Amino acid sequence: MKETKKTVAKTAKKKDIVENNNTDIVNETKPDAVVEAKPDAAPKSKSLIIKLEDLKPFEDHPYKVIENESMTELTDSIKEHGILNPLLVRPLEGTEGKYEIISGHRRYAAAQKIGLRKVPCTVHFIDRDAATVMMVDSNCQRTELLPSEKAKAYKMKMDAMSRQGKRMDLKPAEGTSSPVETKLRTSEIIAKEAGESRAQIDRYIRLTYLVDELLRYVDEGKIGMRPAVEMSYLDEEVQRDIVDRIIESDDTIFPSHAQTRRIREKAAEGEISYDDVKAIMDEQKPNQVEKVKIPADELRKRIGKNMTDEDFIKYLYSAVDYYKKYLERQRDQGAR
Repeated sequence: MKETKKTVAKTAKKKDIVENNNTDIVNETKPDAVVEAKPDAAPKSKSLIIKLEDLKPFEDHPYKVIENESMTELTDSIKEHGILNPLLVRPLEGTEGKYEIISGHRRYAAAQKIGLRKVPCTVHFIDRDAATVMMVDSNCQRTELLPSEKAKAYKMKMDAMSRQGKRMDLKPAEGTSSPVETKLRTSEIIAKEAGESRAQIDRYIRLTYLVDELLRYVDEGKIGMRPAVEMSYLDEEVQRDIVDRIIESDDTIFPSHAQTRRIREKAAEGEISYDDVKAIMDEQKPNQVEKVKIPADELRKRIGKNMTDEDFIKYLYSAVDYYKKYLERQRDQGAR
């Protein structure tokens, strides 16, 4: 009898998570992150249960919600146990009772998929720039992020931090700093917080200057980071010439780092045509040159060990030419 009661209770709990999910506004469990409001002061954060219809995805957020195995596992977990980690949200300006999601877009999508009506949230009373920084910081440690996601996220964070005018960007003496100095300091801060080098952060941000098609090739691993950064300095027309050549080749020809440097140099000289781009991209790359490895020791046994490397190479070329002529004579005699 006790076993039956446990089973019924567990089934009822699942049903409440998926079907009812209609706890009123304030969550009964109070996370440690909640900060109680002082008199006459707005709270820094607050735990609420919020209807899905009152939540809006963060505008232009860079993180994709992809239907993959990880997403299936998350959905199944939420169906079984509910949402264990509250979504991070903020009140949406110009609305009443609406909130913008800072972090938790995958949990939000999973909740929609299984039919939840309300989800636990931690509301942060912050402006959009502070929310942008929080959004990037709360997602940057995810290992499955695409280059395009990192690129857009770091760019959004840098822009937000620049608008915030952090005092750490100021010179101690004058109390002012140039835009270039501010950008460099901001880049260093983002790098430290993301666990990347400053140079790598700058490379990711450069990817935001690529046309969508080239950025997709970077995500797919068909174009490396170094050639992608070089292409980011080209204007849109030249970038689209590169895309057109890739498409015409049925996605078999992609520019190498050396080729993108040459295209960039050619473009800097003045006008560059599609034919120029095509000619450079169609050149055979060093890694495409067919190579045959022959043990040098075995050859030297037959030729002579005392030859210099230069004479050794000349001998091999002469031997190949001699053998080629011998085969031609054999063919001529056979044709008579």
